[in-house]
Amino acid sequence: MTIRVLIADDQMMVREGFSVLLNAMPGIEVVGEAVNGREAVDRVRELSPDVVLMDIRMPELNGIEATREIVAADETAKVLVLTTFDLDEYVYQALRAGASGFLLKDASARQLADGVRVVAAGEALLAPSVTRRLITEFSRLADTPRLIQAAQAAYGELTERETEVLILIAQGLSNAEIAGRLVVAESTIKTHVSRILVKLGLRDRTQAAVFAYEARLVTPG
Repeated sequence: MTIRVLIADDQMMVREGFSVLLNAMPGIEVVGEAVNGREAVDRVRELSPDVVLMDIRMPELNGIEATREIVAADETAKVLVLTTFDLDEYVYQALRAGASGFLLKDASARQLADGVRVVAAGEALLAPSVTRRLITEFSRLADTPRLIQAAQAAYGELTERETEVLILIAQGLSNAEIAGRLVVAESTIKTHVSRILVKLGLRDRTQAAVFAYEARLVTPG
C-alpha cells in the first residue's frame, strides 16, 4: 500500500524539497501541501493522509495547535513533527499534543522516508536516543507536584509487568526488543502495550514515553 503524505511548512523550499525526496521513494506519495497550521488542519480533513509532516513554527496556527486539532478530530492521525534542532521545547509540547514523533529538517532522504514508514506503521517513537534526550530535558518544564502526583496515581492502575513494559518503552525499546528482554512472545508485549494505553488514556507509544518521564518511572538524566 502507498503511504499518503501531507507536508505542512511555511517555507516553499522545504515543502518542494521534501516532496521531491518522498515522491522518489517507493511506496510513498505526497498528496498535498499546506503553508500554515490552519491550512494543514483543513487539508487533513479533505485528503485524509496517512502521515502529516508538520513544521512547528508556522503563521496563523502553529504546528502544536494544528497537531492538537488534527489528533482531536481523528485519533488515528499520524503527525511527524519537523524541527531544525532536536532540543526544542516546542517539540516536547507537540509530542504531548499528540504528535507521533519528530524528525530533524536536515535528515537524509533515507531517514525521511524511514521516518514516514515507521510512523505510518504505528511505531511512534523515532530515533530513541535523541527522542529520549528531548523528553528527558523538557519533561522538566512540566515538573510540577500536581502533574507528577496525577501521573503517579494513574500508573497505579498498571500491573507490575505493565509498569515494567512502560519503562522499557520510555527507554526507546521496540516491542521485539522488549520481548527479548523479558523473554516472552512479541504478541504478549503488544497486548501489554495496548492495555497500558487504554488504562492510561494515551494514544500511542510516544505519549506513553512522555507519561513515564512525567511520572518519574524513568528518571531524567
